[in-house]
Amino acid sequence: MSWRDVTLGELCAEGGGSVQTGPFGSQLHAADYVKEGIPSVMPQNIGDNVIDERGIARITSDDAYRLEKYLLAEGDIVYSRRGDVEKRALVRDHSAGWLCGTGCLRVRVGDPDRTDARFVSYLLGTPETRAWISRHAVGATMPNLNTKILSSVPLQVPSISEQQAIAEVLGALDDKIAANIALASTAWELAGAEFAKISLSSTEPRRLGEVVRLEYGKSLPTPSRQPGEIRVVGSGGVVGQHSTAMVDQTGVVVGRKGTAGSVHWIDGPHWPIDTTFYVTPVAPGVSQIYAYFLLSRLKLDQLNSDSAVPGLNRAEAEAIKLHIPSRERREQFAASTSALIELASQASRESNTLVEMRNTLLPELMSGRIRVKDAEKKIEEVV
Repeated sequence: MSWRDVTLGELCAEGGGSVQTGPFGSQLHAADYVKEGIPSVMPQNIGDNVIDERGIARITSDDAYRLEKYLLAEGDIVYSRRGDVEKRALVRDHSAGWLCGTGCLRVRVGDPDRTDARFVSYLLGTPETRAWISRHAVGATMPNLNTKILSSVPLQVPSISEQQAIAEVLGALDDKIAANIALASTAWELAGAEFAKISLSSTEPRRLGEVVRLEYGKSLPTPSRQPGEIRVVGSGGVVGQHSTAMVDQTGVVVGRKGTAGSVHWIDGPHWPIDTTFYVTPVAPGVSQIYAYFLLSRLKLDQLNSDSAVPGLNRAEAEAIKLHIPSRERREQFAASTSALIELASQASRESNTLVEMRNTLLPELMSGRIRVKDAEKKIEEVV
């Protein structure tokens, strides 16, 4: 195979594409989001080469028209500008026309006859490329990415025919991963519908602090992290891995600094860093699942207490007044949704296994150690 050296920015320019940021917060405010409308892809929606639609924000058609230059097209690749800057999501046909949201970057490779966007998305997922991006991201506490850094990513690319062959074989794995994500998203939507149903019977006036407690996360600088499977969670989501857990079970993490007010469901033991709160239920019958839906609907991001760096004040958040269902209804909710959340978790874990397989095959295909036909046989065994 004949490969050539090129930067991501050069590759995009060759095809008439570009690397650009999404709209800034001044162009789209929290009050502009609506329940029904055009999806806006935020950092928390960026999975491993897929868009996670669970809890996705939405904007009106008028705002989409106003922000037309930021709309996504099939084949675009979306990155987070802060947090877990290694992750990216390929935009597939059903997501075309969605918005590249605030806090994100959009890569558009352009002419598909020159460059296969699917192949580039896989190439950006190789361990070497991910490590390069992490090393060059700026920020001691939270890595930040910009157009200059992303445009400078060094790549080696083969001919367009070879790109298409590799993309086609790995696409079978991505299709299964996408199906699992859709299954998980549906399960969460059903659980959300159950939460909405029991919320109609709210009877008990409480302060948020009487329902859940927001505990401070703990700093874990990158040099201190050891190889492991424990996810390290920042305000924008997962930012890395470590060998030791600070929270030894599945739970909810809330952004305190940076992406303040964001709410994340973390499946399994994890380490919430100092830009976050982790959640401890305190009222009887309040499960982590209930806490997740409750906090997701409180619009905590509107409690920004710091004009320079977005911040969430714990005392202000815990003082929020609300009404919650009876203990019996809360317990019924936990019982009725536990199977749904377990189904979503199983789908997510299977997806993680498939991602690992894809990431193992990718460098082997690119180095020539394995042929496309041999890779196809391996994939047929699991898909």
